[in-house]
Amino acid sequence: MAISVLVPLLTLLSLHMAHAGDPDILTDFQLPLGAANITGDSFTYTGLRALIGANPQNFTVFKATMAELPALNGLSVSYAALYYPPGSVNPLHTHPRGSELLFLVLGSLEVGFVNTTNYLFNQTLQAGDMFVFPKGLMHYQYNADANSPAIALSAFGSAAAGTVSIPTAVFNTGIDDPILAASFNTDDDTIDKLKAGLSH
Repeated sequence: MAISVLVPLLTLLSLHMAHAGDPDILTDFQLPLGAANITGDSFTYTGLRALIGANPQNFTVFKATMAELPALNGLSVSYAALYYPPGSVNPLHTHPRGSELLFLVLGSLEVGFVNTTNYLFNQTLQAGDMFVFPKGLMHYQYNADANSPAIALSAFGSAAAGTVSIPTAVFNTGIDDPILAASFNTDDDTIDKLKAGLSH
C-alpha cells in the first residue's frame, strides 16, 4: 500500500523538479508593476546601443535582463552583449537560473565549462561560432588575441539568469582566510595575495 502512494508522489515530485526556466505565465505577458499605459516602448530596450562604437579598456557586459527591461518578466529569455578587449577574460562564473547560448560576432575566444564530474569542455571559437553553457555550471570566456577585441552576444534561458563570479564569491565575501587556505591546501599569505590581486 505504501508503494502505491509513494510511486505517484515521487513521480509528481520529479516532474516538478524537471521544470526548467522561469515559471509559466497565464497571460500574453506580465505588466510591470505600476504600469498604466502599455505601448511598444514598454517592450523596447535601447541600452545595448552603448556597445556601438564603444572601446572599453576592460571586459564589459551590456545586459538586457528583467532588471533593465521589465517586460521580460515571465518570458524566460534575456540577453547580453559582451566586449572583450585584447587579452581580457570573463572570469570563472555561473548563471544559477539559466543556460547561456553565446554567439561570437567578432574575433576569437577560448571558452569552456566544467561539469559536475570536474570534466572541462573547452573550445576555440571563431566569428560565427556558437557555444552553449549549461545552467549552473562554472564557465569562462578568454580573448587570447593580444591585438584584436572580440564581441559576443549571449541569450539566456531566463529573464534573470543571475551571475555568480567565482573569484569574487570565493575571495571577496568575507570567508575567513584559514577556511580558504585549508580549502585550497595553501597558506594564509597565498590567500592574501589572491585577495590583493582581485582588489585592483
